[in-house]
Amino acid sequence: MKILFINGSPNKNGNTAALAKELLRGKDYETLSLTDHKIYSYGQSYADDEMDLVLSKIKEADVVVVGSPLYWHNICGAVRDVLDRFYGLVDSGELSGRTLFFLFQGAAPEQWMLEAGEYTMKRFASLYGMSYVGMATNRQEAKKLSEKL
Repeated sequence: MKILFINGSPNKNGNTAALAKELLRGKDYETLSLTDHKIYSYGQSYADDEMDLVLSKIKEADVVVVGSPLYWHNICGAVRDVLDRFYGLVDSGELSGRTLFFLFQGAAPEQWMLEAGEYTMKRFASLYGMSYVGMATNRQEAKKLSEKL
């Protein structure tokens, strides 16, 4: 089983990465830190864009774990850009057979913020054919969610 952790946090060893370590404890996994790659916004086209690299890593994985800090009441911009860029690049159902986990953490988020983030990830998984397993917002939830790996 090939596991890919996509870290949307600019802090590569911060709270988002800590949730991934808890979720994936004892498993081999690859980390792709979005801050190491140039992913431009939807509609922009530049020669040094690396969205194809990110997409190829996702297609190679059996399990995809997306981690995002909660910024401005929602998923961080780096993750949002990746999600937005799927439009036109990936066909509906193209990622079927893959499993998606979501890690979403922030300082004292309100319930509606967490619900909005989870809705986005459920919808994303559904659109592209992935099985959405769930969201963890703290280490206890990540540990419990790890039982579904």
